[in-house]
Amino acid sequence: MTQLFTPVKLPNGAILPNRICKAAMEENLAEQPGQLPGAALHKLYRNWASGGAGLILTGNVMVDPTAMTGPGGVVLQASTFDDAQAKSSFEAWAKAGTSGQGKFVMQISHPGRQVYSSQGTPAVAPSDTQVEIKGLKGMFAAARALSVAEIKTLVTRFADTADAAQACGFDGVQIHAAHGYLVSQFLSPLVNKREDEYGGSLDNRARFLMEIIDAVRAKAGKDFILGVKLNSSDFQRGGFDTDDAKAVVEMLNSKPIDFIEFSGGSYESAAMAGHSADGRVSRSAERELYFADFVEDLAKTAKAVVMVTGGVTRRETAKYALSIEGVDMVGIARAMAANPHLPDDWHDRRNLETSIPLSNLKNPAFNSLVGMSMTKAQMRATSLGKSVPVKPNGILATLKGQIEKAKQTKRYKAWLNS
Repeated sequence: MTQLFTPVKLPNGAILPNRICKAAMEENLAEQPGQLPGAALHKLYRNWASGGAGLILTGNVMVDPTAMTGPGGVVLQASTFDDAQAKSSFEAWAKAGTSGQGKFVMQISHPGRQVYSSQGTPAVAPSDTQVEIKGLKGMFAAARALSVAEIKTLVTRFADTADAAQACGFDGVQIHAAHGYLVSQFLSPLVNKREDEYGGSLDNRARFLMEIIDAVRAKAGKDFILGVKLNSSDFQRGGFDTDDAKAVVEMLNSKPIDFIEFSGGSYESAAMAGHSADGRVSRSAERELYFADFVEDLAKTAKAVVMVTGGVTRRETAKYALSIEGVDMVGIARAMAANPHLPDDWHDRRNLETSIPLSNLKNPAFNSLVGMSMTKAQMRATSLGKSVPVKPNGILATLKGQIEKAKQTKRYKAWLNS
């Protein structure tokens, strides 16, 4: 069986010191005007870098300032480095993330229709659609369909962001094609109702992703790490399923990528948080690695290095993940929010189990919101140099998060209007 702490060689020749990864959380927190990474974010990633992970993935970095997963997100585009101070803030972030032994990879993303209506920016998608979550009506803006010209522009934006990430010292980028964000929306037959070259057949629905990969690789060169985050399934009836994922993996086998991270779900079916609309994923304290059943065939199909995630908190679970044929790495994002030095602890056989804060509300959407608010409270503590609370108060963490979000929205709108 593959050992947790043996090196991993990526197809481009890069060596990761071990197989334990700090996978991406959904959003980075920009603490200053301009949607830039600041001192608190630098400190958070410096802590993670010192914790022993072989690969550290950032949360979403947005390729378009008018398309944000949240008002506190970080934006990196071709014009960002026209401002020397902005460039230095990203260089400091890259320096913090590469201060350990592992590689530091920026996750680049576009939310598509998953844009909060409170942000006041238009939402776009492959087709005219809107996110619908029970109990949260009106939270997301109605999206209009992108034109072909706009799609081509977004492909260029992804490449420009990757180029900027390389210029400021990151080891690579990961294209976010999961969790219901724009690339995932193109893959989904539920969201993508187009009748042109970007819709209809799976080959056409995957065209956007394939064009982004080609554009990024052309800009960044062969030595830059390039990964893809892909849903094993959307976990929505009639949506992107495991057979679709397998077909996309076969397409990716002919592309110059280095690793694939498998996840699942979207805002409408929060499988990445342990709950899915079709009932096939249901997290409890006893169940971890909740995408394992869906990844086995996918991992054997992939030629790139494969990473799996899904609520892993135990060393034994990580060992089991690596026993799956074709799986090379395991992500422990929320566990590292609770314990930033967990990889080193597992290497030295300390703290073999950790706990991530769970919410037990009946509504899956609210459950996911409260659970992520508690995890963000843990990350906030690390970023401020405070001790990490084992189980933050869920209601208080959510309330504080919503108050902070309101402040971020005001700041974001002011920056955008300027």
